[in-house]
Amino acid sequence: MNNFIVIVLDGVGVGELPDANKFGDSGSNTLGNMAEKLNGLNLPNLQKFGLGNIIPIKGVEPASDPQASFGKMTEVSTGKDSTTGHWELGGLKIDFDFPYYPNGFPEDVMNMFLQKNNLEGYLANKPASGTEIIEELGDEHVQTGYPIVYTSADSVFQIAAHEEIIPLDRLYKICEVTRNEILINEHAVGRVIARPFIGTHGNYSRTTNRKDFSIDPPQKTIIEILSGNGINTIAIGKINDLFNYRGINNQLKTKTNSEGIKKIIESIESNNHSYIMANLVDFDVYYGHRNDPVGFHKALQEFDNKLPEIIESMDKSDALILTADHGNDPTTPSTDHSREYVPLLYYSKNRSGKNLGTRKTFSDVAQTAAHFFKVNNALEGESFLNA
Repeated sequence: MNNFIVIVLDGVGVGELPDANKFGDSGSNTLGNMAEKLNGLNLPNLQKFGLGNIIPIKGVEPASDPQASFGKMTEVSTGKDSTTGHWELGGLKIDFDFPYYPNGFPEDVMNMFLQKNNLEGYLANKPASGTEIIEELGDEHVQTGYPIVYTSADSVFQIAAHEEIIPLDRLYKICEVTRNEILINEHAVGRVIARPFIGTHGNYSRTTNRKDFSIDPPQKTIIEILSGNGINTIAIGKINDLFNYRGINNQLKTKTNSEGIKKIIESIESNNHSYIMANLVDFDVYYGHRNDPVGFHKALQEFDNKLPEIIESMDKSDALILTADHGNDPTTPSTDHSREYVPLLYYSKNRSGKNLGTRKTFSDVAQTAAHFFKVNNALEGESFLNA
């Protein structure tokens, strides 16, 4: 089958990076701290892979004969958001940071937002939790029809709107205009995100009709390079948005981890000579950002339970990487991403696990994929295919 599969466990970090203090993330360790908080994690299949060989994780003992090669990777790009992390996994070193708006967006930006979208007003314009902001301003939004604009520690412009007040098509159009005509140049945030919700007073809830409007990576990533060399490329879930669809032959959307895992297995079984990259976002969105270690652990257990099915769908010519894009420690006061090392588990059938050590960049994943398909490139990173 000769497929190369990369599964990004969104937000699953393995300890603070040396520069974590610059990001306010000293002491962050998503898996390690969560294990201490819960008096141990129960992840038997990931344990067999060698997850506990990467760092000490209470409840996940080191495997004496790990099924996968193991290590951790250092982020060298500036930032700790999903876009930067994925672009580095794609072979780039991002030496610029996206703009952030801890005090809300400037008045001139918001005036343009109203003008170009033919809106009479907006609500909020401040950093906020997505669930809390709709509870705070949902009623006023329903009464006025004004969209709720908010941001976070990430470089994002988020627009929340009730689906019965601003229909999805209209919300998406507002996001598209904001992305392409307003948030450009010095205000080019990483993503503009549509955040629709439903419900009534005291019972508002976000729907799964979220849509991200990203920007193009500054150079070709491993996805574009492989696609340009005749390799079939498949993106599952959030990958499509983060790479802005560049070089992706097959775009598979998902709304949950379980959908993502199902499509991973189907893609492996039905494709040959393909690069398959998937993002499982539930860990980050529903548990990391909400400081819910119990839910985070449950989501990890659900993935762990499905890992044997993923392995079963592979043949001996396939390769699998499990990793992450940043941390999101649910035990710290912050509800934002954390600047952490990410895990690296590299599996191929009939191959013994080795210690891959601490890699110098996430881009080693891209170089390993390029090496697997024998494609020359000028990407960052160093292959560990035959390590």
